[in-house]
Amino acid sequence: MTPDEAQQLLAACAAFDNRQPSQVAKRAWAMALRDVPLDQDAFDAVARFYGTPPKKEGERLWIQPHDVRSMRKTIRSERLEDFVYQPKADETGAEYIARLRGQQNAVASGQVPAARTRIALEGGPSTRDVFELVQGVGRRVPDDDVQAAINTVRRAGPLGIVCPKCEAAIGRPCHGAGGSEKQPLGKPRRTPHSDRTAAASGQRVPTAEERRQQEERQREASRRALERLQAEPEIHDAEVVEPEGEAS
Repeated sequence: MTPDEAQQLLAACAAFDNRQPSQVAKRAWAMALRDVPLDQDAFDAVARFYGTPPKKEGERLWIQPHDVRSMRKTIRSERLEDFVYQPKADETGAEYIARLRGQQNAVASGQVPAARTRIALEGGPSTRDVFELVQGVGRRVPDDDVQAAINTVRRAGPLGIVCPKCEAAIGRPCHGAGGSEKQPLGKPRRTPHSDRTAAASGQRVPTAEERRQQEERQREASRRALERLQAEPEIHDAEVVEPEGEAS
């Protein structure tokens, strides 16, 4: 893009943002866009930029050379979405590269429409299809269907299932009630619970009732051990007796 061409592009920008192009500005824009031609895509890039709402409400739009470059590239890439190369019989490798670049440039610039391989569907849906579609609107999806959909998108590993111990949801890290130096209170666990890892690998995990019974057996065994210790006769400290004839 030459300085004079950059001045034409700046005039298009001024129509949106009321800037005052100068000689310095046109030379600077020409230098920044020296490898970008002044074509309809460049003007369309300016129009699309100012036709897009700003990211922050109330923010003033102010286009810069890199915006023109990136927006123009997007416009040309969109035309290549359905591009299909049209080969030539018995072409060499060099001919293939040259023809490919030529066809891509022609389609990207809008001079030639992209060849389509997709079959175009003609005609609208039948009355029966529309009726069945409308009947399904607002219908409650059964829980079994919801669970089936969840199962199809489960991720691999322990986080792909609900934790059987802390009930952490799919994709969420495990959590614990207590706290320690390695596992601070309120922070997600760095590693999943062992029951979750075992269940994810297909191993059987004790149910909540089985886990409760196991804890009760452990408490009962501890209670009996304490009772045995308390029932044993008290062993007094041995009395030290000095041998006769020795002075103390």
